[in-house]
Amino acid sequence: MGDSKEGSTVPRMHFNSPVPVKYLAFTLFILVLLFFFFGGFGLVNLLEREVMGEEVEENTMGVCGDGTSYNSCSNVKPYACVEGKLIEFASICGCPENFAEENNNCISGYETNSKELSLKYVLLGEESAINFTVYGGFADYVNEIPRSIYYTNGQNYSRVDFKLKAINEGEQKQFLLPLVVKIQNMTKDKKYQARIAISLVQNIPFGASNETIAFSGSQINHSRYPYEVLYDMKGICGEKTELLAFLLQEIGYGTSFFYYVNENHEAVGIKCPFKESLGETGYCFVETTAPSIITDDKVYYFGVGELYSVPENYILSDGIALGDDMYEYSDANKLIRIRNFIKRYGWLGPIREEIYNNLKEKYGLAENYYG
Repeated sequence: MGDSKEGSTVPRMHFNSPVPVKYLAFTLFILVLLFFFFGGFGLVNLLEREVMGEEVEENTMGVCGDGTSYNSCSNVKPYACVEGKLIEFASICGCPENFAEENNNCISGYETNSKELSLKYVLLGEESAINFTVYGGFADYVNEIPRSIYYTNGQNYSRVDFKLKAINEGEQKQFLLPLVVKIQNMTKDKKYQARIAISLVQNIPFGASNETIAFSGSQINHSRYPYEVLYDMKGICGEKTELLAFLLQEIGYGTSFFYYVNENHEAVGIKCPFKESLGETGYCFVETTAPSIITDDKVYYFGVGELYSVPENYILSDGIALGDDMYEYSDANKLIRIRNFIKRYGWLGPIREEIYNNLKEKYGLAENYYG
């Protein structure tokens, strides 16, 4: 060393020097503590600190399907993000109002008369299903919710108000969010979450309620809320539109609904690029009554034919938009051109027939659409 004093010795590192046993034991003890803290108890500790309001350094491992960072509580109680999946962690993350914590789950008194659903969806030609439990006790509660809205100070009724009342009912939301979580646990890609939700609702059979209510001196069909559509496993266009709008807005998308006055038909609008949107509204058309392709507004409805009137568009929620890289846009245009060709010439030919069959398989399309 240039500045060392004459005669001083410079210490050297000897890699083969023996390490005292007491230091090895201490080091091993520290490593074991770190392993159990971060591996075995790290999640609970991090979650407890977050619940207590302490700052927790962001984990760089990733996020779950709803955007929640690893080892953190979701905004949706009682879920926590654990190794990429949202799981119930009620003892740390808490329960929604009117739910009680039991064995890390949240339990409601409405959870009676349960039944298991298999909710079919088709993604890129592959048919799958989501298993979901619904409860007759809660379906009865929803059935009794008044559908009317009372206005004051000369306010006029709005179609949007009734939609928002059905979609955002507070108790119902807590019973539907577990379905959103199941979708989010399947993929972190928002586009695929939307595709699963859309196909799932489209594959719920079309059908009106057999229950009637008295209105203005006459009997009309009971209007189902979204939870009832699931419980009954059927719904008409407006009812299924509300269910899909709920799922899409909870996934994070901007939503609207299109109302065709002359045809008395409703469809979902999902926020998307203007060039792909219906009538440059900024919202893409999504049929709910049967499997179809996003932006395909030229489907055929049994007993009605094609939609011909210009729809009214009502905004329901703000949020993210579909990108301009969606393969549905070009697929819908292909299918529309094929339909136009059939109308004009009455036949397809082998090439168009192959394209048509591929699209039917890709989206699980039926021969006809019912609205």
